[in-house]
Amino acid sequence: MKLTVQVKLLPDVATSAALRATLALCNRAANHVSRVAFTTGTTGKQSLQRLTYTAVKELGLSAQPALHCIRKTAGAYATLRANLAAGNYGPAGSKRRERVEAKPIQFRRDAAQPFDDRCLSWQLDAHTVSIWTVSGRAKDVAFACSPAQAKTLAEYRHGESDLVYRGGNWYLLATCEVPEPESIAPTGGFLGVDLGIANIATTSDGVIHTAKHVNQVRNRSRRVRRRLQRKGTKSSKRRLRRISGREARFAADTNHCIAKRIVTEAQRTCRGIALEDLGGIRGRARLRKPQRVTLHSWSFAQLGTYITYKAKRVGVPVVFADPRYTSQQCSGCGHTAKSNRPNQATFRCTSCGFAEHADVNAARNIAARGVVGWAVSHAADDAAEPTPARRG
Repeated sequence: MKLTVQVKLLPDVATSAALRATLALCNRAANHVSRVAFTTGTTGKQSLQRLTYTAVKELGLSAQPALHCIRKTAGAYATLRANLAAGNYGPAGSKRRERVEAKPIQFRRDAAQPFDDRCLSWQLDAHTVSIWTVSGRAKDVAFACSPAQAKTLAEYRHGESDLVYRGGNWYLLATCEVPEPESIAPTGGFLGVDLGIANIATTSDGVIHTAKHVNQVRNRSRRVRRRLQRKGTKSSKRRLRRISGREARFAADTNHCIAKRIVTEAQRTCRGIALEDLGGIRGRARLRKPQRVTLHSWSFAQLGTYITYKAKRVGVPVVFADPRYTSQQCSGCGHTAKSNRPNQATFRCTSCGFAEHADVNAARNIAARGVVGWAVSHAADDAAEPTPARRG
């Protein structure tokens, strides 16, 4: 499985200036390639390389950085096509989709740039790197990371690393190919996880990870952004840039902590993890206007991704269950009715009288569906295995 290890670069003033100039030139080249791709309709890597390689080299880039700029642009258009096909920019004919399709992809002056081993070499024992810049090779650039990150880099680093400038700091995001351990059979069943807005995650064991503090931080950030945007002065814009990304980092840290607790509990009790398949939920959900901001700012996919990759690293199996009617179905008798849930937090079965916290009841239904899904998928795998030939 692929993991990304982030290390912080500690360049001196001259090296930092060279890195800034490198990112600026690389992204200017990528914008040129993007304009050619948009004008000609050519977005394949090889085709774009034939069209733009000479012009990109003439901007002052060496061969490998020039190729990476072209490939980065081709990858951006591939991602755009996938998002359009998935309806992430709205249906065909919508204003948002038309705006996206009407102009070429633009790269920021300091957008991330990939480097391969020809442009970037690691000296892991010395905690330094040597990296290509427009001003020449910058050698012995120190970096900082934890001992666990250093161990992962030494054992599993493979492929490209992205140079990132964020919040006044330099980072390298290194790709690592970590082997997956063998999946452990879920002898204890499945731990169901219900994802929600009022409660970020609720497990079938009754553990509730509330969203109260997260929503407080988000609301406070929203108020600060609104006030600074209305002000519109240079100092307010500087502060907006300074605080940008703070909320996203807080949400990511919260999701990491929740995912780690869930995976640790499943591993301790020899269970798998059953998650809701929430693909397309933003398009399906019908909410009142005050709830829409919370829905669209909540990182559904991120928490599920964190749980999935952390589970893979320790061999805990993960299955995705159909989320339909999990909040209306009784986990005791199976009776499904809208009236079973009189309010957000309460579940009371109108058939058997079973009562429970609504999210815990939903998580138990997801756990049960996980068991069924696991049994069905493994029955299909067993049926697909060839039967050994019998000796006559």
